[in-house]
Amino acid sequence: MHMAMTIAAQVPCLCARPASLAGPRLRGAARRRPNARTARGGARKGVGAVRAAALEAQPLVEEGEDEDEEALVEVERHALGGACRVLAGMPGPLGATALAGGVNFAVYSGGATAAALCLFTPDDLKADRVTEEVPLDPEANRTGNVWHVFLEGGHLHDMLYGYRFDGAFAPHCGQRFDASAVVVDPYAKAVVSRGEYGVPAPGGECWPQMAGMIPLPYSTFDWQGDLPLRYPQKDLVIYEMHLRGFTKHDSSNVKHPGTFIGAVSKLDYLKELGVNCVELMPCHEFNELEYFTSSSKMNFWGYSTINFFSPMTRYASGGINNCGRDAINEFKTFVREAHKRGIEVILDVVFNHTAEGNENGPILSFRGIDNSTYYMLAPKGEFYNYSGCGNTFNCNHPVVREFIVDCLRYWVTEMHVDGFRFDLASIMTRGSSLWDPVNVYGDQIEGDMITTGTPLVTPPLIDMISNDPILGGVKLIAEAWDAGGLYQVGQFPHWNVWSEWNGKYRDIVRQFIKGTDGFAGGFAECLCGSPHLYQAGGRKPWHSINFVCAHDGFTLADLVTYNNKYNIPNGENNRDGENHNLSWNCGEEGEFARLSVRRLRKRQMRNFFVCLMVSQGVPMFCMGDEYGHTKGGNNNTYCHDHYVNYFRWDKKEQSSDLHRFCCLMTKFRKECECLALEDFPTAQRLQWHGHEPGKPDWSETSRFVAFSMKDETKGEIYVAFNASHLPTVVALPERTGCRWEPVVDTGKPAPYDFLTDDLPHRAFSIHQFSHFLSSSLYPMLSYSSIILVSRPDV
Repeated sequence: MHMAMTIAAQVPCLCARPASLAGPRLRGAARRRPNARTARGGARKGVGAVRAAALEAQPLVEEGEDEDEEALVEVERHALGGACRVLAGMPGPLGATALAGGVNFAVYSGGATAAALCLFTPDDLKADRVTEEVPLDPEANRTGNVWHVFLEGGHLHDMLYGYRFDGAFAPHCGQRFDASAVVVDPYAKAVVSRGEYGVPAPGGECWPQMAGMIPLPYSTFDWQGDLPLRYPQKDLVIYEMHLRGFTKHDSSNVKHPGTFIGAVSKLDYLKELGVNCVELMPCHEFNELEYFTSSSKMNFWGYSTINFFSPMTRYASGGINNCGRDAINEFKTFVREAHKRGIEVILDVVFNHTAEGNENGPILSFRGIDNSTYYMLAPKGEFYNYSGCGNTFNCNHPVVREFIVDCLRYWVTEMHVDGFRFDLASIMTRGSSLWDPVNVYGDQIEGDMITTGTPLVTPPLIDMISNDPILGGVKLIAEAWDAGGLYQVGQFPHWNVWSEWNGKYRDIVRQFIKGTDGFAGGFAECLCGSPHLYQAGGRKPWHSINFVCAHDGFTLADLVTYNNKYNIPNGENNRDGENHNLSWNCGEEGEFARLSVRRLRKRQMRNFFVCLMVSQGVPMFCMGDEYGHTKGGNNNTYCHDHYVNYFRWDKKEQSSDLHRFCCLMTKFRKECECLALEDFPTAQRLQWHGHEPGKPDWSETSRFVAFSMKDETKGEIYVAFNASHLPTVVALPERTGCRWEPVVDTGKPAPYDFLTDDLPHRAFSIHQFSHFLSSSLYPMLSYSSIILVSRPDV
């Protein structure tokens, strides 16, 4: 049956039944057909305006001589000058849903006493005025706590929408309704406001009115048969990248720098690098100008989400064209083209807080729809701040967790992403707000009660995501800590499907490689995939996402260049950013240092990369580390939209030696079956060594770790790390009928740091060490690492 006919048959058009908040019934001497009120007096009206609009939309009734025989006259309601018929609509699915014959709108708000659907043309949105406001009858347009309306007609798809809610503004009771604000539907699939990145709206407005896209009943995108790649997680090599920063620098030479389409033109580079998975820093709609009214800083990183369904429109070359649909299609193009090159796409999602901030923040969406549902609140309405950003998303509230799962499903089914990295994921394990006014004022509550924010053993949201049938097989990665002090690395509730950013791997590896005593044993655990964290819980090595550097903190080059952070440009007097970076400048502070220091830094960067690629688990490295990108010692560059955060394609060419080394190491990892095991290595194929074979040194003063590993393709590999300030000669394990051949030696200058088969003078380079190798010995410089491969002795 035709869908519009189905809805029309199920739900009558709105008639003379008056809204409970619209005042008394109106009477007249004759019947009149009222028009829906057109709101053109500005986008922000007072509470009375909403009620007046609802009142005006009520049809008039005849007044007869006999009051007992008074009858209500059913009159159809129309909108947009009669182009659309207003029907009651359906309570699901939430959001705007295009159906045959019209669009259904549904939004949750448990505390609102009145609501109106606000429609905009793109021009009216720019002018900050509502094109038409459709009041919702709290009886006909409400089912439970869901407000809904169906607009029948074909003139909606070039328009935008939002909502106006009326209700109590009582912060001490958790509610912050403001009928002067038109808010964004949390389920909007694209959000339209400013069209150009970094440019305020006319009049210098950094927070202009926003509205959601009204969807089409059909898709305009050709996926060209795209299907999920579904790589086993153990085989991933993850590249954390910022979408805008990847191509924004002039040296990228792309047609649309800083956009989804611009990044598409550089995907072949990532394939060459050996990356088969990109982890995109936030690409949901956010406001890069949120700090701009008080400073010149930008929100460059994007960890301040406005809408979780919408891709960032200003990351699209088309901006807000076509009501934001161009941004959706450009994001899809990026995913499709990445998949063609064998690259999966993981989204960094920020379900721990939103852009609405603390009690002084703007009312944009969630706060104006139902503040006490969407945010974790203290007993008297204060915002909990486990995120460090002013508010905390109330993740384990039933409505909120359903919203999050719906969002994840959308990005998987509609946008074809392969997984998610959850920022400050420990917040998603905390108990939700128990909004109980009785408890506020000290009366006893019978029964057990979990305090708001308490870490839960089996968090409902994590349970739902882990067992959702549509999300099965999707990569789920937790940043297993939050700003409230909850640290769950190795203990995150996992259902055997969640991986973790392994912050302990980062800290241990940094300390061992720079030569700190007491970390030889911990370093060995890291090389094995951190069994001390994951094995007892039934997880595998690939549940550990291994990294040395990420977007926050020092870059790889700065890690070996600076002992101290230099964050003055951030405007916070160097108080922001991590103070304990576990870095070492190799003897001199800053980029300009003597030659011996610069050579040591190059060795150390290679040592870190070798460690990443030979460790069990999933390696992840950060955009630009493959060429030695520097941020000048700034370890918190969240607010800079310039070269410090841009991938420097010119510098990549100048630092081709490090780039070559990284490409070859990722290739080597893929060639070695033993470096991406399904389970933790055992003594059947792994043997530990010290300076002598089979004699590892796990003492507090040991700075040497070596191992050999049997491999199905290469026979056996030998890997050693000398983190001492002294050179050494190591004895290699003897293998009957085989000889050891060097492949990697970070102590050698490029290109001899990695000996490829086609390298000129390769044989001569190996011959130089033949007198050592013939005696099963190999010399190592201080702060260096080596990889040797067994070959048949012919």
